[in-house]
Amino acid sequence: MPKKILFINQETTPYVPESEMSILGKMLPQLMQERGYEIRTFMPKWGTINERRGQLHEVIRLSGMNLIIDDTDHPLIIKVASIPVSRIQVYFIDNDDYFQKRKMEENEDGEEYTDNGERAIFFARGVLETVKKLRWSPDLIVCQGWMSAVVPLYVKTAYHDEPWFSNSKVVTSLFTKQLKNDLGTKFKHCLEYREAKDDLLVNYKDDFDFLELGKLAIDYSDGIVEAGNEVNATLMEYAKSKGLPLMSYPGEESYAEAYNDFYNSILATE
Repeated sequence: MPKKILFINQETTPYVPESEMSILGKMLPQLMQERGYEIRTFMPKWGTINERRGQLHEVIRLSGMNLIIDDTDHPLIIKVASIPVSRIQVYFIDNDDYFQKRKMEENEDGEEYTDNGERAIFFARGVLETVKKLRWSPDLIVCQGWMSAVVPLYVKTAYHDEPWFSNSKVVTSLFTKQLKNDLGTKFKHCLEYREAKDDLLVNYKDDFDFLELGKLAIDYSDGIVEAGNEVNATLMEYAKSKGLPLMSYPGEESYAEAYNDFYNSILATE
């Protein structure tokens, strides 16, 4: 049976403008599928995405669940579309409060949203709950971008006893793009879920910033990828200090084989 890879992407072109992150968000699932893997791809349904042009449609059987974050119910809406030419299917996590009519990390005035942390939590839990509904068990979970940074924690704690994730390996890809502001004092409280309890968070600063978010992702990952040319040096050193398998930036040319080899090496570990 082919190995299964779940890509949890912050950005995927053509649904958002081309960037280092969004190009990899599109190309890596396609390249891995061409190499015989079975893949699923998720991303947030940013408010800037044109649903008509992208031919997104809601998947009623997957929508309808409520996720409780900070003691408030937030309805989960799942949409899907296929990338032209490659026909790779992309699942979109949507919610009226967190994504509709809102841009990515910043508003129209260039100010970061104060609830970015809650948005990342909703996205992570929304992806994992939807994968459960799909009854699909990934061998490898690839997290790309700060929006997916809490996924490793949840996979290794809150969802570890779920049969769909009990044997999943997690790879975090670190990019150049980063948040400027912290996620606020409520982030730790909002992050708590099932076995992801507050005692796991005592060694992180109360004001979670981009570095703390990156450290959290690294701490619960099985491998790290330097996916950009100017990744935060502090996070790279932190990853190295953990002794994790680490793939250095492969450049923009023949990166397909580098990713394929690295993913295979992670899948081969016990």
